[in-house]
Amino acid sequence: MGGSWTASDVAGLLRRPTAEDDKYSRGVLGIRTGSAEYPGAAVLGVEAAWRTGIGMVRYVGAAREAVLQRRPETVAHAGRVQAWLIGSGTDAASRAVDETHALRDILSGEAPVVVDAGALDLASGAAAPLVVTPHDREHTRLRESVGLGTAPGSDADPDARAAAAAETAAALGASVLLKGSTTVVAAPSGSLRFVDAGTPWLATAGTGDVLGGVSGALVAAASAIEIPDAESLADLAAAGAWLHGRAARVAVERLGPAGGPITALDVAEALPYVVAEVLAAH
Repeated sequence: MGGSWTASDVAGLLRRPTAEDDKYSRGVLGIRTGSAEYPGAAVLGVEAAWRTGIGMVRYVGAAREAVLQRRPETVAHAGRVQAWLIGSGTDAASRAVDETHALRDILSGEAPVVVDAGALDLASGAAAPLVVTPHDREHTRLRESVGLGTAPGSDADPDARAAAAAETAAALGASVLLKGSTTVVAAPSGSLRFVDAGTPWLATAGTGDVLGGVSGALVAAASAIEIPDAESLADLAAAGAWLHGRAARVAVERLGPAGGPITALDVAEALPYVVAEVLAAH
């Protein structure tokens, strides 16, 4: 079935910058997320991408002012990117025609794309290498788009849930990161990776947007060297899920021995510590 991911698995996928690096060689992530209704999703994804360790974030979505207020180093115009994050904080039902065209252009390109939330309906048939990041309800809709049946819910047998993720990945030709208390990452080959969330405090609004930013940053950094194949994309997605879970645990632990409630921004702000922790230990 596959194994549970550990810090050692993640360490090999993190890049420590060298004296020869510049902002382009460290990876440039393009982000097209957020909306007038959900600008915070864009802010959280951008924040997480920067804090995971990346050379540049280009933001070209609908929440430009909110993003720049929080992260003024973000480049808010189109240009060269090595990977994309799309869909967080958007709704396919209310998406404008020109936005659909823009997303389809991204999905028809060569740069890998992390596809979340309101862009998942466009994943089927995409030419770009993909990581899709559904929760259980979105997984069912994604399966229906490729002619598969209803997905098992979070309360289903874990083996059945993992098998369904693998089936979806094969039908879609993309890596599937199925969110949950145990996140399942499946490659189109059927290989599986399992990542424990680590703390139930992570079940709060906006944490999925943070996960998108982490995953996008890792994919962009890897793509600055070479576009990852499907197995490598699944590995990077699993690494993103592990860093996300560990950052949540760090945020909880900062509140004292008993822990306590955290927000999505707390998770994003803990990411630099976690990246440094993994690099130092390995």
